[in-house]
Amino acid sequence: MYGMVNKAVEEMVVTAHGEAAWLEVKRRAGVTEEIFISNEGYPDEITYRLVTAASEMTGTPPEKILHAFGEHWVLNTAQKGYGALMASGGKTAGAFLANLPHFHDRVALIYPKLAPPRFEITDRTDRSLRLHYLSHRPGLTAFMEGLLSGLGKMFDTPLQVTLEAAKAAGADHDIFLVQW
Repeated sequence: MYGMVNKAVEEMVVTAHGEAAWLEVKRRAGVTEEIFISNEGYPDEITYRLVTAASEMTGTPPEKILHAFGEHWVLNTAQKGYGALMASGGKTAGAFLANLPHFHDRVALIYPKLAPPRFEITDRTDRSLRLHYLSHRPGLTAFMEGLLSGLGKMFDTPLQVTLEAAKAAGADHDIFLVQW
């Protein structure tokens, strides 16, 4: 993953628990990097270890850490660092979600080595859609749920998200019913 992801984990931990907590998370994760460079690639394993260490340090299940990170990503990292890109996604939650399959095409212009998930939209109505989340990275369903929650907050539109099929339970990919 790019350093921007690990920097966002750092920002979330420091904001919620302070600088000393971040240093403890890094120690527990065995991460020696002093800083993460946003546009530099890092092994995915570093990010997973940081999340595990944050979970251990706070006593919060990893799924809750990932959910909180998803919200933090949308409401802080993406809005501050990529505001114009986020604004180009749509003026409503429904429009943004409908455009999600094309979102990473624009991000790849900034980060050419990006290995993003793929999104597909089916069964779209005025008040709902099914979001198919296809990722080569395991264990990020809760992060995706947090992203969706963050998008609802960003657009001041409560989203009801139901996981209808889970890759972790043997499905080919995660499928979310998203209603607003």
